[in-house]
Amino acid sequence: MQRNNFNDMAIFVEVARTNGFRAAADKLKLGAGSVSEAVQRFEDRIGVRLIDRTTRKIALTSAGERLYQRSLPAIKDLESAILELSDDLDAVSGTLRLSAPYASGTFFLNDLLSQYSTKYPSVNIEIIYDDEKVDLVSAKVDATIRAQTLLEKDTHAISIGPSLDLSVVASPSYIKDKGTPKTPHDILQHDGICFAFGNTARLAPWTFVGVEGEYTAMPKPRLMVNDMTSMLHFAEAGLGLAYLYTKTAEPSIVQGKLVEVLVGQVPSLPRYSINYLSKRNMPARLRAFIELAKVMNG
Repeated sequence: MQRNNFNDMAIFVEVARTNGFRAAADKLKLGAGSVSEAVQRFEDRIGVRLIDRTTRKIALTSAGERLYQRSLPAIKDLESAILELSDDLDAVSGTLRLSAPYASGTFFLNDLLSQYSTKYPSVNIEIIYDDEKVDLVSAKVDATIRAQTLLEKDTHAISIGPSLDLSVVASPSYIKDKGTPKTPHDILQHDGICFAFGNTARLAPWTFVGVEGEYTAMPKPRLMVNDMTSMLHFAEAGLGLAYLYTKTAEPSIVQGKLVEVLVGQVPSLPRYSINYLSKRNMPARLRAFIELAKVMNG
């Protein structure tokens, strides 16, 4: 059945159920004239008179009564399905699907999701750790956690998690062999352990702070990996300088396995963001996650 036929039939059923055009119009939030026109259009389309009308009352014809009795169960089933769907949207339930960079888990996301799962036990959680940019339309996730440079255009974003402090580190053996870089310009002559976004064609820039603002300087890429745990391992092995999150490097610095260089010359990155498509008809599970993230992370 064509969509217009179905719409007009649904209006006819409401007129029959409420026994009047005006009552049906009030229920459907339509003009009385629009309701009358829809019924007449439906009658003309099927070639059967369904309602006898006067200026004061209406009555179903025998054909109208038969159609009404046959159509009413289907309309009720459809209304029930819509109500159930509305209940699902209001309930914090279902499966929350997220995509996030690897580092965000240990930084804050694992703690956030643990609290979320405890607070909303009816929600299942699927978390996909991936550092690549994600297309929200095709990825089939409720939201992504991403750095600002990887946010989708024409979408919504809310800051989440701590600020992202960065450090340049190297092993004591590397420093002893190659020397300590004093300025970012010095690293041009050093070996680097560089972070690659999915493939070695896209390396994360090494950004520094100078008197004229931020700028980039890159060492000679000796190793290119897409995992910070591996970067840490290679740096501890003395294979080059590494530019990574301070929180990731801190345990190795405390243990004396790594030395921080260029202190005070490396800027912090902005916080991660929850990136989602639309505020309109947002699933309750995602809305609850965003509200909890605001409370936990400011």
